[in-house]
Amino acid sequence: MAQRTHRYICLAGSMVRNFHTARFPRCDKVPMSNFDSGIPLPYKKLRENLDIIKGRLGGPLTLSEKVLYSHLDQPDSQEIERGKSYLRLRPDRVALQDATAQMTLLQFISSGLKKVAVPSTVHCDHLIEAQISGDKDLARAKDLNKEVYDFLSSACAKYNLGFWKPGSGIIHQIILENYAFPGLLMIGTDSHTPNGGGLGCLCVGVGGADAVDVMANIPWELKCPTVIGCHLTGKISGWTSPKDVILKVAEILTVKGGTGAIVEYHGPGVESISCTGMATITNMGAEIGATTSVFPFNERMSTYLCATGRAAIADEATKNKDLLVPDEGCKYDKVIEINLDTLEPLVNGPFTPDLAHPISKLGGNSEKNGYPMEIKVSLIGSCTNSSYEDMGRCASIANDALSHGLKACIPFNVTPGSEQVRATIARDGIIDVLEKFGGTVLANACGPCIGQWDRKDVKMGEKNTIVTSYNRNFTGRNDANPATHCFVTSPEMATALAIAGRLDFNPMKDELTGTDGKMFKLKEPHGEELPSKGFDPGEDTYQAPPAKADDIKVNVDPKSDRLQLLEPFEKWDGKDYIDMMVLIKIKGKCTTDHISAAGPWLKYRGHLDNISNNMFIGATNAENNEMNKVKNQKSGSFDTVPAVARDYKANKIKWCAVGEENYGEGSSREHAALEPRHLGGVAIIVKSFARIHETNLKKQGMLALTFANPGDYDKVQPSSKISILNLKDLAPGKPVDAEIKNNGSSDKIQLNHSLNELQIQWFHAGSALNLMKELAAKGGDKK
Repeated sequence: MAQRTHRYICLAGSMVRNFHTARFPRCDKVPMSNFDSGIPLPYKKLRENLDIIKGRLGGPLTLSEKVLYSHLDQPDSQEIERGKSYLRLRPDRVALQDATAQMTLLQFISSGLKKVAVPSTVHCDHLIEAQISGDKDLARAKDLNKEVYDFLSSACAKYNLGFWKPGSGIIHQIILENYAFPGLLMIGTDSHTPNGGGLGCLCVGVGGADAVDVMANIPWELKCPTVIGCHLTGKISGWTSPKDVILKVAEILTVKGGTGAIVEYHGPGVESISCTGMATITNMGAEIGATTSVFPFNERMSTYLCATGRAAIADEATKNKDLLVPDEGCKYDKVIEINLDTLEPLVNGPFTPDLAHPISKLGGNSEKNGYPMEIKVSLIGSCTNSSYEDMGRCASIANDALSHGLKACIPFNVTPGSEQVRATIARDGIIDVLEKFGGTVLANACGPCIGQWDRKDVKMGEKNTIVTSYNRNFTGRNDANPATHCFVTSPEMATALAIAGRLDFNPMKDELTGTDGKMFKLKEPHGEELPSKGFDPGEDTYQAPPAKADDIKVNVDPKSDRLQLLEPFEKWDGKDYIDMMVLIKIKGKCTTDHISAAGPWLKYRGHLDNISNNMFIGATNAENNEMNKVKNQKSGSFDTVPAVARDYKANKIKWCAVGEENYGEGSSREHAALEPRHLGGVAIIVKSFARIHETNLKKQGMLALTFANPGDYDKVQPSSKISILNLKDLAPGKPVDAEIKNNGSSDKIQLNHSLNELQIQWFHAGSALNLMKELAAKGGDKK
């Protein structure tokens, strides 16, 4: 049966439309994608590089090491030590979503370069607000965001990027369906870029400045990750889904347990998971702080490649399978074990994705902890769980309920991951089932998952519960309401819970009452892994770059409140930072959502000054346990955080912010680094950083510092003045001296950093972009 399905799907793959590929010259070799006909698969080069690496290192390698090290800029001389050395890499491609693409392209434009050096794409998925229904919300978004979409479209055409129009789908699903292939190294300006690991890629979330480097043909720098092995045994079955694997991993490793590491899944249990299921797992690996996650190449990936019109890539990957699986006997820095036979469905939350509740204990735990038992809304889809298989399995639950006269008793929102998935589930009757069940089908976009949700059913501040198949559930994440208790789970469990409308319902054992008065239990969900009729591509939403772009104009209106050309940040003046004000001492969790909120603020992502008005408004001030209320130490009055920062900047007063553990976890948004820099901040001092955000701060010329003694956090008061000393001696691995002054007393402390020599040059130049321009002016870039 498996062979017949694979052969049929390969034939069905030929139904995929013939895309425009004029941007590169034709190539007789198998191209990286149907959009990149002039760019061949890199297996030959990767094999050559890997031979060099194996000759140097000896011994078996993990899959992560094979893919990563084979993309080294200088494999013959690069220092390689897990967790210590900085690798200089050559990614195969770059992906940008529309919210982060604005600032990324503005930075690229300011670099003065004429076109991107590697295949790159922009995907319009973040600016569509869920309000009524898919078609109406999409039309409204096109109207409201016309200026931004026009800017992105023209910039893509001018600088040789592919452009996926609004309505095409979520960036990670478009990548999986069209661009991902086993062995790919890709960076993307979204934290859930690791979704591509489900197809054997190393896909890493980064800030826009990193993307600019790669698009400018500068090697991308990454601290050599450690490798965590996740050994899977048993088989996925029944109510258990791939989502439960990553929910369990999150429980084991916590939100910072994967920091600085690649999570590599292996073992016999892998074979029971579909390609899109593997993508679900690697997607949500961002929630444990992992650099990325990856699965080894197997038949399920080959089948998916064929189903999406890439049979030739499947054949080439099969020929090169030794490059795409770990070597026998390879060494992991840590190994966790998960038996899929005994894995119970999980529901994680609220307020953090690593607080796991087995479905059998969810009701009791909710009652014990005072979580609102009544569920107000159930939402399925998003970039994590919106595949054909996901939707089909949810439809099977819906059909079961409908056969007993039941449907969702609460609002039930459905987000298809792509236009291709939407068109296919519409053709196959799945949308019809979900709508009869009570579902509202939203646009092919991120929507409520990122806070793009015009929610009307509860008042701001009203305590309530929602369940989603999304990946992230920080405070206020989905609806800006800090009292919303969001639980993340599988789409199957979210669908079942929508029928009962309560957290204490366990579909594995609890019965429901049909309209005929009879009791029944829901059947275990089921669904096709891939459509037996092949995928329907739906509406063509892709814009290829033209062959000639010299006459294309990219205009930014100086009066616009959505877009703003960038001015370079000031260079370091060579002096120590003396008596900095503490703008805010942050208490507890501080994600990039807390630093730079999304939701309604997304419309200002291309205008640095306007979006800076959301800086730190979600962070809790340790002085008064309030959000967006800090004391202006100059005037003595309280005001919003951005207002105080602007006052300090206007008076040329340098300031810093102080935080706790895993500062900057969550989204890859570099605005969380750009805004403090724009409003006069010079340093962020915390107990520990999340990887992407730490890099983003460095890129913008900010000092990202950690307390050598975490207890020194307690020495900092809102009225403290902090000095960072001997900056002229700043060097890799050398702690920084600092002094904290409090009401006439002072404490001398040490601060650590992870700056290497190049990153110190960024600091001296004022930003990585400034350094790029300096080097370009001298006739070359920093290789």
